[in-house]
Amino acid sequence: MTVIEKTEQELIQSQFEDLLNNCTMCNSEADKELITKAFNFASEAHRGMRRKSGEPYIVHPIAVAKIVNLEIGLGVKSIIAALLHDVVEDTDYTLEDIESNFGPKITLLIDGLTKISGVFDNKSSLQAENFRKMLLTLSNDVRVIIIKLADRLHNMRTLDSLPRHKQIKIAGETIYLFAPLAHRLGLYAIKTELEDLSLKYRYPKIYDEIVAKIRDNEEKRVNLINKFSMPIIDKLVKNGIQFQLSGRPKSIYSVWNKMQQKNVEFEEIFDLLAIRIVFTPIAGIPEKTQCWNIYSLITDIYPPRPDRIRDWVSTPKANGYEALHVTVMGPYGKWIEVQIRSHRMDEIAERGFAAHWKYKEPGADDKELDKWLKKIRELLENPSSDALEFLDEFKMNLFASEIFVFTPKGQIKTLPAGATALDFAYEIHTKIGNTAIGAKINHHLTALSHQLQSGDQVEIITSENQKVKRELLDYVITVKAKSAIKAALKAETKNRIEVGKKLLEEKLQEYKLQPSSRIFKKLLPAYEAGSKDELYSKIGSGLVTLDDLKKILKKNTKSKWIKYWDLSLGSAFSKGKEDPEPAPKGTFVVREELDDDEKNYTLAKCCNPIPGDEVIGYKDEFDTVTIHQARCNEAVRLASQQGNRVIPVKWTKHKILAYLVTIALNGYDRFGVYNNITTVISKELSVNIRTINLHGHDGIFEGTIELYVHNTLDLNNLVMNLMKIKGVESVHRVESKE
Repeated sequence: MTVIEKTEQELIQSQFEDLLNNCTMCNSEADKELITKAFNFASEAHRGMRRKSGEPYIVHPIAVAKIVNLEIGLGVKSIIAALLHDVVEDTDYTLEDIESNFGPKITLLIDGLTKISGVFDNKSSLQAENFRKMLLTLSNDVRVIIIKLADRLHNMRTLDSLPRHKQIKIAGETIYLFAPLAHRLGLYAIKTELEDLSLKYRYPKIYDEIVAKIRDNEEKRVNLINKFSMPIIDKLVKNGIQFQLSGRPKSIYSVWNKMQQKNVEFEEIFDLLAIRIVFTPIAGIPEKTQCWNIYSLITDIYPPRPDRIRDWVSTPKANGYEALHVTVMGPYGKWIEVQIRSHRMDEIAERGFAAHWKYKEPGADDKELDKWLKKIRELLENPSSDALEFLDEFKMNLFASEIFVFTPKGQIKTLPAGATALDFAYEIHTKIGNTAIGAKINHHLTALSHQLQSGDQVEIITSENQKVKRELLDYVITVKAKSAIKAALKAETKNRIEVGKKLLEEKLQEYKLQPSSRIFKKLLPAYEAGSKDELYSKIGSGLVTLDDLKKILKKNTKSKWIKYWDLSLGSAFSKGKEDPEPAPKGTFVVREELDDDEKNYTLAKCCNPIPGDEVIGYKDEFDTVTIHQARCNEAVRLASQQGNRVIPVKWTKHKILAYLVTIALNGYDRFGVYNNITTVISKELSVNIRTINLHGHDGIFEGTIELYVHNTLDLNNLVMNLMKIKGVESVHRVESKE
């Protein structure tokens, strides 16, 4: 053994002994022996392997185990899993080897960690699918994710040794998913460090500038904290409160993030400082009461800023965080945030649910964590959800801050900020969401699309006659609601297909025929359908009838088949109208795709085309076609500049999906005219209104109405009927938002 190897072995042994001697969760010699066994196993497995920094690879698993133990507070099994987490992936050892040496429970943890390993190594769709697999382990054992976060934290701490492009890649992944995951699991210390390190490698100059400015202000900050804290300390001591007080600047990332959000300079951020008071609770008095008591003592000294009080002791965050925050006006006109916590709250704030389990009463549930994991399971159990969509929606839910709303009976429901009344309906129950027609928010009738605020009391109004419509997807932001709406739409589509299939088979049986590929070759182009399922769906929805079935089947048949058809179906077969003309070659046919996953086109927002409009298509480099009205300014520009990408487009019949259009109207403001307008639209024509904006002045009225129609035929019919109303002078479609 060389001198270098001997020195390295001494370093490795020293670090392992440090882990073992400071093992907070080792309750017996047997625990230490098992950890030592795992260390020896990992050392042998990784023998000769080195990290990019040049140090022996085993240093990394030891460091991860230290984070898992000392910084997070997990137990012996997690420490062992941390020591072994790369063995199966990076060496010749298998899960069977792990199980024979360490048993099934640790093997399950290692298996979960191994599945995660490739999450960000391949193309995006595979990345997303791997991340989804990772969450399957999360829903069964949260320790897998916590160990993975410790692994990521150590990798970020040692990122200096990697080339620049890899630093950017790993830092981007970290801020995209791992920091939000740490936040969701309540691991605030780890979340903050991951954010700061990510900023350091993504924007090194900005990071260094903020660090320098914080350092330059350190002396002033210490003086300010001392001056601010002394009256508080004096007051708390006089009132017999045992506490620890610490002052700290905001994290580097949070300073940068606030600069971005508010578009301000470093010097303009008013609450750079925060004071934390961690008190020892008095037995017999609720911790919440003691938090508010300390708040009262502080605000006797310094005036609070009313809009900056955050009460997470009455209603903890979804990740278990509890604290009372208040921002007060301190010396020299500086705003300073004060965080008030008990020792229990502080440990949960720093270590997340790992500490929450420590304080959990026997038989009690981890309610907030269980709720979140339940949502993850529901999402994972949806087999139809696209992996990339899943990744985006999961990321959105990780970042979302929460609001708290109440049911009519006073139960609290947690939803992401920006959630609507319809999100709330689906949060209660899928059936409630599917049959919702409106909501009462704080006893006032409101639309389902209304965004909720914390403290709202929400009652959902339902109707058994209500059907789920695709436009409801625009009303919701939660994964649960989106999944439920898509599932209902697919179920309805499936039902239409079954009905249509039955109707076609019955009609063919009248002519003593069975469905065959020869028959479908005639029916599909005649009914402008791209597949059998689309044809069945059109028949089942009443979009097409089968009255001209005989004529379609006979058209263009060869001579020997004509005799067969005539004998089978009779001479009446040859009479009737001609089939619709097929689309010219090269024409893009816009079908009524009921599943977003099948759509290969989008409707342009600039002109909002609807079925029946004269349209053209623009095919981009990904072969996605954007449909524009032919006279749209953007379409004209594209045709003149990129004519090779502009293609002809033809609509098929559309009757199921509804499209949003805006009509403008004006006339004489006579009594009852508004009622006549809404009656014609909603009752006589059964058109769904989205918004009405009509106003009267000087004896006339004018305004716009947004509503949903199937095609231009419906729209023209609507315009014609509105023009018949006494007092209405003009009605026209607002074709473009430009």
